[in-house]
Amino acid sequence: MLDALGPLFWMLIGHAVADYPLQGDWLSKAKNPGWSPVLVPAETIWPGALLAHAAIHAGAVKLATGSWLLAVAELVAHAVIDFTKCRNRIGYNTDQSLHVVCKLIWFCALLSGVA
Repeated sequence: MLDALGPLFWMLIGHAVADYPLQGDWLSKAKNPGWSPVLVPAETIWPGALLAHAAIHAGAVKLATGSWLLAVAELVAHAVIDFTKCRNRIGYNTDQSLHVVCKLIWFCALLSGVA
């Protein structure tokens, strides 16, 4: 039973690693449209920073599942959720809950053979 849950556990571990030690303070601010002008004046850096952060998460999902489809789904979902949080439309707890829900959806897709 635990072996079957392996991909889910690895996705959740990958999320924790990608959202905390691999993100860091600079990337956390750089991906935010409100902060990026402070970090690099006269340049718009947040789209690239947000994409880089979401790509780290996509890589973790690919490593955990072996699925490029789920990696792309993670890239898009993570970018949208974080953009929404950075625009103050959702809070931290909602942001983290949505990320976990995505991992559960990816796991169900993997189990059902969709991905």
